[in-house]
Amino acid sequence: MSLAPPGDTQVTHAVSNQPPPLEGIDLFTTNRPLVEALEREGGGWARADAVMVGEIAGGDAIRWGFEANENPPRLKTHDRFGNRVDQVEFHPSWHRLMQTSVEHAIHALPWREERAGAHAARTALSLTFSQVEAGHGCPITMTFAAVPALRAQPELLDVWEERLTSARYDSRDVPAAEKTGALCGMGMTEKQGGSDVRANTTVARAVGGGGPGGEYALTGHKWFCSAPMCDLFLVLAQIEGEGVSCFAVPRWRPDGTRNAFHLQRLKDKLGNRSNASSEVEFAGAYGQLVGEPGRGVATIIEMVNHTRLDCVIGSAAGMRWATALATHHAAHRSAFGRLLIEQPLMANVLADLCVESEAATIAAMRLARAYDEQDHPFKRIATAVMKYWVCKRNAQHAAEAIEVLGGNGYVEESGMPRLYREAPLNSIWEGSGNVMCLDVLRALHREEGTRDAFLAELALAGGADPRLDAHVARLRDELADPTDAELRARRLVEAMALALQGSLVVRHAPPAVAEAFCAARLAGDHGHAFGTLPPHVDFASIVERNRPAL
Repeated sequence: MSLAPPGDTQVTHAVSNQPPPLEGIDLFTTNRPLVEALEREGGGWARADAVMVGEIAGGDAIRWGFEANENPPRLKTHDRFGNRVDQVEFHPSWHRLMQTSVEHAIHALPWREERAGAHAARTALSLTFSQVEAGHGCPITMTFAAVPALRAQPELLDVWEERLTSARYDSRDVPAAEKTGALCGMGMTEKQGGSDVRANTTVARAVGGGGPGGEYALTGHKWFCSAPMCDLFLVLAQIEGEGVSCFAVPRWRPDGTRNAFHLQRLKDKLGNRSNASSEVEFAGAYGQLVGEPGRGVATIIEMVNHTRLDCVIGSAAGMRWATALATHHAAHRSAFGRLLIEQPLMANVLADLCVESEAATIAAMRLARAYDEQDHPFKRIATAVMKYWVCKRNAQHAAEAIEVLGGNGYVEESGMPRLYREAPLNSIWEGSGNVMCLDVLRALHREEGTRDAFLAELALAGGADPRLDAHVARLRDELADPTDAELRARRLVEAMALALQGSLVVRHAPPAVAEAFCAARLAGDHGHAFGTLPPHVDFASIVERNRPAL
């Protein structure tokens, strides 16, 4: 046997038993549950665009995502002469991500395409592209969600809709009237109130007559301002004697001067690091009232509901990319004489991750169809239910997927730590777990038709699987029992989410996936961790369906 010469690193550093990089693939067509759902939910006409987005996402966008996160935004409050500029500077890769999303109308497709399935098409595009970089999705979502809220004030919508729905990305910090496209952010949260926006202390004083569409001066501080580089912001503030109201606050006043919109600092966040989140001071900032005075929460709720939809989409995207990375790694990594994917216990873990990801994807696409059909009762209750559950499951899913890669998954270069840090965000954004569960109770008890619409959807799967039927029967009893409803809210919403996912899976997923879901999630044949599916499950077919083979 020959020995390597002293100092020869070619032998000791030879690379073997490592998977090839998961790149250079189409992240749409390799996602079979999403491909099927796009056709089923009415957005099949957008397939060509979805393929194009999938190829970018699986190609250059992977690098852009790493670069945007490794070079986070920087705040520039003043220019060299001492003038306030309140600008946020981003790495070029951030702008490439933004440009791609805007050019493919991920920020505005349903408002640009007046045809059936536009929400389903947008959901497929968003779920595909946000897999590899979630941070830039914040301004994309805000802009998407702003249009329904602005409809409460038609004259403002007339001014801003064309700008907000433009498919041209224009990052210049100039008045919106001079730009080829605009973006919208949001400012609701204050440090003393958090989710309790009625505790807000920012005040708005009328300049002139006031009233809907009227001009106001806003003074106050926002603890979280989403996407502070945007051109317009929907902001909540108190009108004396009227209550919390909604305002459209531009970065630049109509006369072409900078608005009194002063960025105090950027938040140092757990994840979402490519995106800028800020504290902002309004020092008599110009704004226009959107909707009726004192009806700010009701006005902005349309924006909130659309952003909650995107929380579900974003969490489903995170699960999909984690599943792709985990199954790809296991298909190319050997241990103890066999590929990981061939080992029974690892196959159980992978199949469980796949089932969770597929159920989230199917649910997100079904929600999108409810928005296409303007099925208000169902979308109202189902959005809140799935926002709670899918976002909650994402963090557990990401942690288990990292473990599949072991130490390789714990290093930044794998991309898995970024997925893990990102996972809790959607559970917090636009209503944390408790807020969402209480919102479900509010919808069930105060909004006519929501309960019936939800149960009608479940009934479509009646008789398909006895375990699902039994679960739905128990859920009906739970819904009919008002005792300690608030204390039981999380259990109730979890049961509702599993019932909805189960009804969709048994109707639309392959038998192997449906069997695994019903056995583990509905019949209780499952432990507390991923990878505890019962032995009779067809692990191999589930994993093969969800693995993005190169």
